[in-house]
Amino acid sequence: MVTMEAFTQFVFLISAAAFVGFACITFVFIWVFNFKEGLAWDGGLAEFNWHPVLIVIGLIFLQGIAIIVYRLPWTWKYSKLVMKFTHAGLHSLAFILTVVALVAVFDFHNAAKIPNMYSLHSWVGLAAVILYSLQLVLGIGIYLIPITPVALRATFMPLHIYSGLFIFASVLATALMGITEKLIFGLKDVPYKNSPPEATFVNILGILILVFGALVLWIATRASWKRPSDQKILDSLHANGGGEANTKVGPALSEDAELVDPETCGEVRRRSNKSDDFDQDK
Repeated sequence: MVTMEAFTQFVFLISAAAFVGFACITFVFIWVFNFKEGLAWDGGLAEFNWHPVLIVIGLIFLQGIAIIVYRLPWTWKYSKLVMKFTHAGLHSLAFILTVVALVAVFDFHNAAKIPNMYSLHSWVGLAAVILYSLQLVLGIGIYLIPITPVALRATFMPLHIYSGLFIFASVLATALMGITEKLIFGLKDVPYKNSPPEATFVNILGILILVFGALVLWIATRASWKRPSDQKILDSLHANGGGEANTKVGPALSEDAELVDPETCGEVRRRSNKSDDFDQDK
């Protein structure tokens, strides 16, 4: 289990990540309402504004939280299956918001007679969304369908973790390219190079996005903050006289297999302990 010192560090960093993440969302709303034309769905600039807003909320903030949700000690009393659904649900919501964001930008470009897919931002961004959709489909298919072989889960897990972090980093890079591109093309009265207030404000947004991403990646890659196996959690709860929480964690011992009778429960526990070594997203 996590030591008190490590727990204090974790709480500080997760609090900082949450604060910076909400700051990113606040800044992007201020940007579109104070410096742009707000939000609408009319084919104009206000429709385009849905793109940065939904990308920051979905593909950056929600994806970041989904990556580290397993590591929240407050969730360890819940079974791994519950956390898998939470992880997948956050990613699914982020994907839905991303699809709407893409529709908004393509619709705006078509209405304004602006070519689509001509910039590095659009190339990398579309590639990241395609990879994200594949990651989501494969993750659900492999880790939420009970009949998936344990060996396949074990083999795919390192790739699942690496690709998730790679996609998140790609999204961060794409967002920074996108806001810079928008400033260069969108600032008319005072060019970007002269640092008008909007440019300074949006540059700060870019720094916040970068800091949020760095915090998420740091939290996600600390081995000492990884969720313990459900068996270790159960043992700790039993040692401390845990009651209600035991019933929440207990079902996870057989989430990769059907419940069996008492004569075979030992085999289920051995299988669960073995699968715990790899079946932990992020």
